[in-house]
Amino acid sequence: MNKEARVTFVINTLKELYPTIPVPLDHKDPYTLLIAVLLSAQCTDVRVNQITPILFAKADNPYDMIKMSVEEIKEIIRPCGLSPMKSKGIHGLSHILIDKHNGEVPQDFEALEALPAVGHKTASVVMSQAFGVPAFPVDTHIHRLMYRWNLSNGKNVVQTEKDAKRLFPKELWNDLHLQIIWYGREYSPARGWDLEKDIITRTVGKKSILEEAAKKKV
Repeated sequence: MNKEARVTFVINTLKELYPTIPVPLDHKDPYTLLIAVLLSAQCTDVRVNQITPILFAKADNPYDMIKMSVEEIKEIIRPCGLSPMKSKGIHGLSHILIDKHNGEVPQDFEALEALPAVGHKTASVVMSQAFGVPAFPVDTHIHRLMYRWNLSNGKNVVQTEKDAKRLFPKELWNDLHLQIIWYGREYSPARGWDLEKDIITRTVGKKSILEEAAKKKV
């Protein structure tokens, strides 16, 4: 199966499995999504969704957020990990949104990535999920699966993102990045992976990955 056929198989299978695509992080607007994505760094979405209602009950907009101290924010978000850095980032970016963007989250990659604690992946999630701008944020699931499916060399997430954008049609990026995340969690996890349940890897997977899985089974 050539690369084009593999890409088509991936797209069609994901569309069948996930005709409607839930967004993993609970939010009600671009600001609450931005904060939730920031909190999700090295933390599960499930944990973030447990913590954000507590935080947003006190502050679900930048004006209320800056009324809280960094220490208060840190106490609430502690279960998400990296709380010293994340609390400073949340407080700092809330100030900048008020000072530079009239309290609104900018619809612009450059402006988003200029905010404290906001990297390219966070900006990409906000642009795609809040504003519908085509983007392909690469998380650990997408990075792993693009390699397993022999669609990227797995060297780094920057390369994986380039490959995904090159291979998949732009109008599908926003759906696909979420579909791949859900597929990775349900059918192709990093641990406890069962190739029998993973139809995409079984069909289009990298030869070395399939051989390794076969050896483990034996």
